[in-house]
Amino acid sequence: MARLSTHVLDLARGTPAAGVTIDLHAVDSGVRRHITRAVTNSDGRTDQPLVSGDHIPIGVYELTFHAAEYLQVHGTPMSSPPFLGEIVIRVGISDPNGNYHVPLLLSPFGYSTYRGS
Repeated sequence: MARLSTHVLDLARGTPAAGVTIDLHAVDSGVRRHITRAVTNSDGRTDQPLVSGDHIPIGVYELTFHAAEYLQVHGTPMSSPPFLGEIVIRVGISDPNGNYHVPLLLSPFGYSTYRGS
């Protein structure tokens, strides 16, 4: 089974980031098409992969993490506008049968990501 999944860790608190809203879009010729919206659970993961099935269409996808909303809810002091409002991570899916995992390591003034397993 192919899948695209994610999780978010709050580096400032040293905990999973529960309550982060994530939007997934497919991008084709510069046009974004919304696929799904998910919210991380108490483990910082979505309850289901963002996409799963027999295959994932080859292409470009964007995961948009609504970081400012999450940070504000948790009382993080924020500038106006926030330094990190929405974090958009664009990934290319080249294997329609692959497992793609995109973790986000989040702090109020920076983030990191990588292809996980």
